[in-house]
Amino acid sequence: QVQLVESEGGSVQAGGSLRLSCAASGATDSINFMAWWRQAPGKEGEVVARINTRTGRTFYADSVKGRFTISQEYAKNTVFLLMNSLEPEDTATYYCATLLFPGRSGLRPGDFTIWGQGTQVTVSS
Repeated sequence: QVQLVESEGGSVQAGGSLRLSCAASGATDSINFMAWWRQAPGKEGEVVARINTRTGRTFYADSVKGRFTISQEYAKNTVFLLMNSLEPEDTATYYCATLLFPGRSGLRPGDFTIWGQGTQVTVSS
């Protein structure tokens, strides 16, 4: 079994930056993808960034491309999400996720079997 622990989010003004981290423990040898997804009130969940932990290849949603960066510290089974130029529309609960269901692409939150506890990010205008 894999467990994920996320860092605390925070509140920032528009244009500011935050960095989230997510540490995996347990059966980490089974991990090949890790992702961040977010849930805003009244909106569908959205995978904002994903990384192949073995190749380093990344994916970003159009809504965050150029502003968010996902990275990893492979030896520590930790991924980071650096969020720059934050906008009020980025306000959401952010979740770390890993371990894809077989055959899933990792483009939807439900594609992942393991989620972190969630952390709140609030961006004020």
